Amino acid sequence: MRFDKTLEVQRAMAIYAHPDDAEFGMAGTVAKWAKAGVEFTYCMVTNGASGSQDPKMTRKRLRNVRAAEQREAARILGVKNVVFLDFEDGYLEPTIDVRRAVAREIRRHRPDVIFTMDPTTRYGGGYVNHPDHIAAGEVVLRSINPDASTRQMLPELWQKERLEPHKPKALFLMAFGKPDTIVDVSDVVEIKMRALLAHRSQIEPESVDFVRGWMRETGKKKRYSYAEGFKVLRFEEDGQTRRDARREGRKAPQARGRRASPRTTRARRGRPAR
Repeated sequence: MRFDKTLEVQRAMAIYAHPDDAEFGMAGTVAKWAKAGVEFTYCMVTNGASGSQDPKMTRKRLRNVRAAEQREAARILGVKNVVFLDFEDGYLEPTIDVRRAVAREIRRHRPDVIFTMDPTTRYGGGYVNHPDHIAAGEVVLRSINPDASTRQMLPELWQKERLEPHKPKALFLMAFGKPDTIVDVSDVVEIKMRALLAHRSQIEPESVDFVRGWMRETGKKKRYSYAEGFKVLRFEEDGQTRRDARREGRKAPQARGRRASPRTTRARRGRPAR
């Protein structure tokens, strides 16, 4: 699938903290890309076991409930792979163990585009961002530089597991404010809503109206009925960067002149000419 003139996407990956995180902010784009033939992978970092106020609920039971809900939502959207890293919900930190686990999945699935939450979003509009959201976004940033992309970082991943370094072409950060990229999801909005409602332990039917209103507001600038917004970072492939640098070097004018004499060279270095 060609997203625009410069970005061709065959594989994409959403890396997020909890079940339903992806459905709130990016599921329309997920459904649209999946319909266009993109192989999509979900990577859920925590087990979702803290998401209940029910005193009779146990963490183990909720973990299983939410994993099943996430699988159902992914099926509705056309997501091909769902990965559960199973770190504890509510206790997530960007530790080296979490970083290694996320880098492993990036190297394994080799996405052209990664989606995650913007870790710089901390509060606003009467909302305080969940620390797991911030931690998951931070881990993804560290995966791009250096964890997933650098050979001598976490070398056990390629030495023992044969997982070569990988860097995506682009990173899409879910933007709750001022996106620089707006994706029209009007034709898949009902698919998104069905996926959102698959999280029955978390989502009330009236929540759908809130999400619809939020998506309508996002689409106004482009006159889309419904849209999702992202901040997009693009990365050049290392080989392309080197080729471009060589090409520019060939174009650069070469200075010509007389070879400096030893006397002149000593003077330029601050040494007295003799």
